[in-house]
Amino acid sequence: MSDLTFNKIAGGVLLTGLVIFGLREASDIVFKKHEVEKAGYEIAVQEESAGGGEVADTPPDWAAVLTPANVAAGAAVSAKCAACHKLDASNANATGPGLWDVLGRKPAAHPGYNYSGAMKDFAGKQPVWDYDALYTFLKAPGKDVPGTNMTFVGLKKPEDRIAMIAYLHSLGSKLPVPPPRPAAAAAAPAAGAPADAAAPAAPGGATAPAPGAATAPAAPAAGGNTAPPKA
Repeated sequence: MSDLTFNKIAGGVLLTGLVIFGLREASDIVFKKHEVEKAGYEIAVQEESAGGGEVADTPPDWAAVLTPANVAAGAAVSAKCAACHKLDASNANATGPGLWDVLGRKPAAHPGYNYSGAMKDFAGKQPVWDYDALYTFLKAPGKDVPGTNMTFVGLKKPEDRIAMIAYLHSLGSKLPVPPPRPAAAAAAPAAGAPADAAAPAAPGGATAPAPGAATAPAAPAAGGNTAPPKA
């Protein structure tokens, strides 16, 4: 091989290497890599405002919610109780005590059922299953009566508890319906509301009559009678 041929081959190899190197540098410039600071997408979560908290779950006005519609809805909700309780007039015990006439009954007092010590202690403080007591208990039995044998997680929705209690009220309960809660007081007039406008003062310091007030007849002129009105 002559020196000229060798030089041509060496020059071609060198040129090829330079082209490859140049292309790599150019691609790094064009397609610059960016380091990922955090994997995935950040999901913005709205924080609860200061002072916010769980809305108070207070019992309703029972006189307003013990309706036929809620009784029908409660019959459907009671399917969650049927696995452990009898709801018919036989009032037989099963896994749990019979629930016929439970509304108005003393806690831990259904004949033939072996209640937990926790429920018996609860009965010492709560003399009767009234509407409000059942409303609170049905939300979370294990929280309301810690240690109870009842493992049911509870009815979290207020409308389900209202419906269930309306249904239990229809099952032989003799507990009177509480009277309607007193209505909220009427709103007072806005502060600073203007009172009846005073009549403007007449010339000379006398107070002019208020609009719409009857005007007293004029006194007779001094030294003579008032002339009669013209016909």
